[in-house]
Amino acid sequence: MNIRFYNAKIMILDEQEKPALVSGELWVKGNQIVYIGDGNDRPAQAVAEENSPLVWERQLDCKGNLLMPGFKNAHTHTAMTFARTVADGLPLQDWLTKQIFPREDCLQEEDVYWLDILDILGIMEYLTSGITSNFDMYFFPPMNAKASVDTGFRTVQVPGFNNFGAPIEAVEEDLCRVNAMGDLVSMLVGFHAEYTTSMDRMEDLARLAAKYKSPVFLHNSETEREVRECMDRWGKTPTQLTEALGMYEYGGGGYHCVWFSDEDFRIYRKRGLTAVTNPASNLKLASGIAPISRFLDEGISLAIGTDGASSNNALDMFREMYLTTALAKVREGDASAVPAEDVLYMATAGGAKAMGLTDCDRLAEGKKADLIMIDLKQPNMQPENDILKNLVYSGSKQNVKMTMVDGRILYENGGFHIGFDPGDIYARANEIIQRINREAGFGQ
Repeated sequence: MNIRFYNAKIMILDEQEKPALVSGELWVKGNQIVYIGDGNDRPAQAVAEENSPLVWERQLDCKGNLLMPGFKNAHTHTAMTFARTVADGLPLQDWLTKQIFPREDCLQEEDVYWLDILDILGIMEYLTSGITSNFDMYFFPPMNAKASVDTGFRTVQVPGFNNFGAPIEAVEEDLCRVNAMGDLVSMLVGFHAEYTTSMDRMEDLARLAAKYKSPVFLHNSETEREVRECMDRWGKTPTQLTEALGMYEYGGGGYHCVWFSDEDFRIYRKRGLTAVTNPASNLKLASGIAPISRFLDEGISLAIGTDGASSNNALDMFREMYLTTALAKVREGDASAVPAEDVLYMATAGGAKAMGLTDCDRLAEGKKADLIMIDLKQPNMQPENDILKNLVYSGSKQNVKMTMVDGRILYENGGFHIGFDPGDIYARANEIIQRINREAGFGQ
C-alpha cells in the first residue's frame, strides 16, 4: 500500500545519532519509506524511482502529531500471557520453580491452539504500546513465528535452550525453519540462563553459534543469587563463563544485566555486546536496579525490554522508558543521569541493533516502514515544551494512535487490523489459561 503522511512532526536521528524532530511529510511505498521532507522539493504525486507517478491508497493528515520509529521490545516471552497475575509476590527462583515451571510442564508442541492464541494476545498488546517488533524467547519458536506471520508482526527469536527441553539438534532445526519463514521473522542463537543449563549443553550452544556465525543472548546476572551461585560452580560470573566458552565471537548480549562486575563491563565493551534492561520486571521480582549510567559511560550498547507478562505484568514500553531513566537517577543520586534522548534511542535504534534489524531502526528513506503515530493533542503531551522528553516522562499507551509494521497499519485509533477478532482471542485465551491451571494442579 502507498500511503502519504503529511502535516506531521517526524522523529529522526541526527548526525550524532540523537533523536531530533523535523516537520513535513513521510511517504510509504509498499513496505518502505521512500521520502521524508517538507514536500516542497517533490510534487506530492511523484516519486524519484523512474519518475513514475505514485498513486496513494491513503493520504493521512497527521494534524501536527508525531511520527516516530516503532519501539523494539528487546526482551520478552510473548506466550507467557498465560501466567499474567498467577505468580505474583515471589522472588525470581520461587516464581520460576513454584509457579512458572509447573505450568510450563503442561505445554506441548502439538498444542498449536494455545500457542497461536497466546502469542496473538501478546502481539495485540505490543501494538497498543507502539511496539513494532519484539525479541522473543520461549518454547516452540516455529509456532511463535507463525503467529507473527499470520498477524503481520515482526519478531526476532532466540531459543530458551536449557536442561529440560529439546536437544541441540532440535534447536538447530528450529533455527533453520524460522529463518526460512519470511522477512517478518528470524532467529538467533541463545539459551535460557547459566543456572538452568549444564556445561555440556552450553558447549553445544557455543558450537552452534560458531557454525551459524550467530550472536548469542541469554538471561544474564539478573539476581545477586544467580551470580553468587555461578561463582560457586565455576569460579566465574555468567558473563565471564560465557566469554570463556567462546560464545561472543559474533556478538550478542544479555537480558537484565543487573549485577555486573568490573570484568563483566570490560567483556561487554570489548565484544560490543548489548545489555537489555528490564526495569519493571526487575522491580517486581525484587532483583535489583541495573547500572544503566555505567553502561552508557562505558560506551556499551543498551536496549529496553518488558520481559514477559507474568513478571511485569504489562507489555508497555512507555512504563519501561520512564523506569529506565527514573531508577538510574535514584541509583546514582543524580537527577541528570540517563537523559530522555538516550532512553528513546535505547527503545528504538538500540533494540533494533541488538535484534539485527538494521533496516527498520529509524525513520529514513530506504528503511522499512515500521513506525507509529503519537497523539500529541492530549493533556499529558501538552504543552509542547519538549516533545521528546514528554514521550519518556509523561507519555503513555493512550497516545498511540497508529502502529505500522512493514508498511501495513495493524493498529489504528483503538482498532486492530490483524485478521483476528479481538473478542474471540480474549475468550479463547481464557479457556486455554484455565485448562493449563487445572492440568498444573492449581485448581483455577
